[in-house]
Amino acid sequence: MLRHFERAGRLISYLEAEPPGDAERRGTLVLVHAFPMAAEMWEPQLAAAPPGWRVVAPDVAGFGRSFPVPHTATFEDDARDVAALLDHLGEKDAVVAGVSMGGYIAFALVRAFPDRVRGLVLADTRAEADTDAARRGRQEMLAALDRGGAPAVVETMLPKLLGPSTHASRPDLVTRVRQIGLRQPVDGLRAAIHRLMGRPDSTSLLPALRCPVLVAAGVEDAITGPDVAREMQQRIPGARLALIDRAGHLASLEQPGTFNEALHTFLQ
Repeated sequence: MLRHFERAGRLISYLEAEPPGDAERRGTLVLVHAFPMAAEMWEPQLAAAPPGWRVVAPDVAGFGRSFPVPHTATFEDDARDVAALLDHLGEKDAVVAGVSMGGYIAFALVRAFPDRVRGLVLADTRAEADTDAARRGRQEMLAALDRGGAPAVVETMLPKLLGPSTHASRPDLVTRVRQIGLRQPVDGLRAAIHRLMGRPDSTSLLPALRCPVLVAAGVEDAITGPDVAREMQQRIPGARLALIDRAGHLASLEQPGTFNEALHTFLQ
């Protein structure tokens, strides 16, 4: 169900799935989406909410129905939005799952509000800041956005967002991901690219993490694939690793059954 609340004159929207049936309440799971997507990318997880878990997926500022976005926003600001969402829900803490950009916001949440993070799912993401080469790529993306709007960004990213298996066998999903990306406002995309480019390095957080952590990645992810996931998992005490076959950078959307099984096992 789509819901929203106001914070500091801005609208924050989120999708919510209540715990199914009469299961004993176990906790809250917050799902944070990737760039250039929106909360709706988590529909397969919202539709399969594990027993006892309240599941919410916010639209990051500038995406979906969360607007306006401050042009000087950082991922720390996005983390404060997640904390405000927990306050709005009356929740003390949550397990936070982030894909790609969502993982960077999860790291920012750990830095700013460590006591509110009960567990972490870091999916198809990395702890390192952008390299010089990556920042140059972001600058080129900004230039493409100015020239061609959202289509210029989405069509450039689409080949790497989804794995070869998905491109070959799931044209419906390729179309869906394209449509979600094309719906995102240009101002939101621009502000997020600046946030991506300026994010801090989070590798020093990894050995200090004491909450349960699941690291996941699509085997066919060409952006933050299995090698990145393994290295991150090895740096985090007690972290679990889930590699998703026949999936790329959006493994939770490409192979939701396998991803959900790993997620539910972790939550149990």
